[in-house]
Order: sequence, then C-alpha cells, then structure tokens
Amino acid sequence: MATATITSKGQVTIPKKIRDKLGLKPGDKINFELNEQGKLEVSTKTYSIMDTAGILYRPGQKRASIEDMNKAIGEAIKERHERS
Repeated sequence: MATATITSKGQVTIPKKIRDKLGLKPGDKINFELNEQGKLEVSTKTYSIMDTAGILYRPGQKRASIEDMNKAIGEAIKERHERS
C-alpha cells in the first residue's frame, strides 16, 4: 500500500512505485471512480480509436482520397518488390 497527501489545492502526488507500475508519465490521464462499496478505484485512461481522430490533420493540406492512398500503397509495394 502507498500513501499520499492532498495539498491545499486538492492535488495528490502519485507515489513513484505506483506511477512506475502503471507506466504513468507526465501528461497521462487517470480515472477515479467510487465502486458500490464506496472504495476509490484508480485506473489508467484507456483510449479508443476515436481519440486519434484528427491527429494527422494539417491546415491547408489537401486531404488524401482512398484512391490516393491505394495508389501510394501500390507504389510502395512495387518499390519494395523491385529492391528485393
């Protein structure tokens, strides 16, 4: 078991051994939930594919169509095959 203290701002430092065990890094999100018995459960935030929406968007850049993507994939496969 690990113990932490709540600051006057309501902040808690998660003990290092817990951060290490969960693989937490600065900026990571964690969830707090009270279970039916009133106990606090803490878990790492899980991400869905929808969380990645828009990460490749570049303002002003033309969006690639499915045809453009298929063409690029085909060209890459052809180049790889020619090199081997």
